[in-house]
Amino acid sequence: MHTKSAYVEDEEAVLVFDCGATNLRAIAMTSSGRVIAQSSRPNDVSLQGERDDLLVWKMDEIWSKLCSCSRDVLRRMEAASIKAVTVATWGADGAPVNRKGDLAYPIISWKCPRTVPVARQFSQHVSPWHVFEVTGYQIMSINTLFKLIWLREHAPSSLRRGNIWLMMPALIAHRLGAKPYTEPTSASTTMAFSISERDWSEEMLRHARVDRMLFPRWVEPGDVVGEVSSRASRQTGLEAGTPIVAGGHDTQFAIAGSGARREEAILSSGTWEILAMRCDSFSPTRSAFNGGVMVEADVQQGILDPEVLMMGSGVLEWIRSAFFGKTADYSEMIAAARKVPPGCRGVSMLPSFVSDSGPNRRYHTKGTILGIGLNTGKDEIYRAAIEGLSFQLRQALEVLAVSTGLRPKGIRVVGGGARNELWNRVRADVTGLPITITSVSEATVLGACMTAFTGIGRFKSLDEGVRSIDFGSSTIKPGENTEVYDELYNEYLKVPPSLSEYYSRGDFAREEEA
Repeated sequence: MHTKSAYVEDEEAVLVFDCGATNLRAIAMTSSGRVIAQSSRPNDVSLQGERDDLLVWKMDEIWSKLCSCSRDVLRRMEAASIKAVTVATWGADGAPVNRKGDLAYPIISWKCPRTVPVARQFSQHVSPWHVFEVTGYQIMSINTLFKLIWLREHAPSSLRRGNIWLMMPALIAHRLGAKPYTEPTSASTTMAFSISERDWSEEMLRHARVDRMLFPRWVEPGDVVGEVSSRASRQTGLEAGTPIVAGGHDTQFAIAGSGARREEAILSSGTWEILAMRCDSFSPTRSAFNGGVMVEADVQQGILDPEVLMMGSGVLEWIRSAFFGKTADYSEMIAAARKVPPGCRGVSMLPSFVSDSGPNRRYHTKGTILGIGLNTGKDEIYRAAIEGLSFQLRQALEVLAVSTGLRPKGIRVVGGGARNELWNRVRADVTGLPITITSVSEATVLGACMTAFTGIGRFKSLDEGVRSIDFGSSTIKPGENTEVYDELYNEYLKVPPSLSEYYSRGDFAREEEA
């Protein structure tokens, strides 16, 4: 798939490799935030060998698809117009690389269950609260540290053969020709990063029996880390010598590219949702820990991003598949749900489809639909999901407000979930805060692009680059249903603790592990 807008000869652009778990993209964007051309290929995990419980990313396949996307883009514009290239992709995953630059072991995916018992065993020996105090991270099986422990226990030779560990953005940049590096936005997703020092936590590395020498030099997002090699030039169509700028974790670039003011919370809404605030400092508290807060390093030095990770449109995707059919039109589903009154005629949903995420993680509850009767239809269930996700958002807001001492005056929504008008209306009514949506649909790419332009000197700072963008913002203010939703929200808060004992039964716990 590829798209493009009118190309102006000699117009400068940055090529961003925007890599997601479901799609790999190459996008050429100008310093004004205009997309010149883009191309995408599907992405998915692969089985490692014949076992169906070992899931990995195939680096050669990812690289081949990115090269194909890049060539697509550059067939629609002059390669000389690309002044820099950068990478924004998911966190937590990485791999050991040997001196030749080859993987010493496949990239273990965050979707792989092999680290579930590792995380469980780790939490029995190291206090999860202490982990949060040091790293700002919750114990989740997807964390990089657990992959390192698994490799040490099950494939120790890979860590001997691989003399450096590269996170996903650096792995892709290395293929382009960058020298090995580590940058904070990705490092902060490892559970081995000290949020107070913006450096590795020696204590957490000791728990994994990993030497910090396994990790290459530190750089900051925006630093030039190399040039496109002759080989990568032939593969991608980029000009050899094009500067490679350090990118990083896509969530942090979406925050940077949202255009949010400091008094706004940022909601990156897709299959998962991440609600974040940007803070100059963060002091770990028990309430933050219990509320599922995680802290990651911002693109800019001196800033931290307290976040709550929770399920988002993945719940709506499941409902479409289960109740409407995989090919059902979302616009028709939304139009039908508009006719359902607040409260969904007694139907409600707890959207905890991944029980160790979100503000209800301490209750270990699973996704639950309540209040179904013989007259319940799929429209009520769809709207109940939207309302449940909005109640979850309000919980997360309250957790962040207590944790940071900041009371947001509004929420800026970016990502695919920002396009659902009914959802935005319910968000505003449930939270009592204005919801701001922008005409910029590519917040992650914009953040990465502005960082790269800053890195090569086109802007004096990232803030200057972002301020130059016309975001074309529109705002939905809380409406007439706020009082109704206040009452429904108070009822919703009673559900997770009341179900906690039920879901803590052994059979549910075993099912979660499976």
